Amino acid sequence: MSESSSSVRLLSYETLVHAVAGAMGSVTAMTVFFPLDTARIRLQVDENRKSQSTPIILAEIAKEEGILSLYRGWFPVISSLCCSNFVYFYTFNTLKRVMVSDRSKPSTDLLMGFISGAVNVLLTTPMWVVNTRLKLQGAKFRNEDLHQTHYKGIFDAFSQIIANEGVGTLWNGTLPSLVLVFNPAVQFMFYEAMKRRAGHGGRKISSFEIFLIGAIAKAIATSATYPLQTVQAILRFGQYKSDGKGGLVGSLKNVVSLLMDRIKRHGLLGLYKGLEAKLLQTVLTAALMFVVYEKITAATFKLMGLQKKLKH
Repeated sequence: MSESSSSVRLLSYETLVHAVAGAMGSVTAMTVFFPLDTARIRLQVDENRKSQSTPIILAEIAKEEGILSLYRGWFPVISSLCCSNFVYFYTFNTLKRVMVSDRSKPSTDLLMGFISGAVNVLLTTPMWVVNTRLKLQGAKFRNEDLHQTHYKGIFDAFSQIIANEGVGTLWNGTLPSLVLVFNPAVQFMFYEAMKRRAGHGGRKISSFEIFLIGAIAKAIATSATYPLQTVQAILRFGQYKSDGKGGLVGSLKNVVSLLMDRIKRHGLLGLYKGLEAKLLQTVLTAALMFVVYEKITAATFKLMGLQKKLKH
């Protein structure tokens, strides 16, 4: 393969369309279901908050902190999500163009998902660390060990974290995040496989089917990886007192320590605290995101007179 041919595949118009559509779909879906994510992260980080049904948690937050608190941190989260999904969809569809010559297979989808996830994590973790802290700023914690932060915005948060805690802090939670590339990888593997089956023989897939397929794929992936997502949120918040060891060994020890401490305090079910809110938020968000994504890509390719390049 020539160098010019490789560049064309990497910088193709169709790949850019997929990336923009994926970013727009995720922003739309997250905005609709954002309060569910607020409930989820409160339950994960604040150990002393009782694990109640999602509507009760949302009602408590709105009563104590105001209705707008349910959307606290919306802009940094949406900014991070937009960048994150752009990177993920761009990488995934670039790999699909390079690696898939005819029909994609589940094993290939899984491999492409892992690679895309790893690239995404390494590039966008600093944004997720900042938005986790901004999302929790001003929250009324039940756990008195958690203290308030005083950031004036995204750029101020970046500068304060670098000045007070070091640049490396921006990559807090990278290890569990890298392990968690299993989540979108499994999600995309199931999504692509179910979509191929539903569209077998050239059958047109309805928006409702896309919504259902996206929801099922995300539910499977989220349930399998939720304990590590809890650890990821705690490490990103930056108030976990570790033993100070750095590097891979120190990161791994922190992950194991947090998991064991959670089990010791709350039992095995403590690892799944907030799962209801997470499933509601992530399943509905992923399902709606895939619908918007498919609609935007189809409309764009039709408008530009191009054939859709997805290999089913």
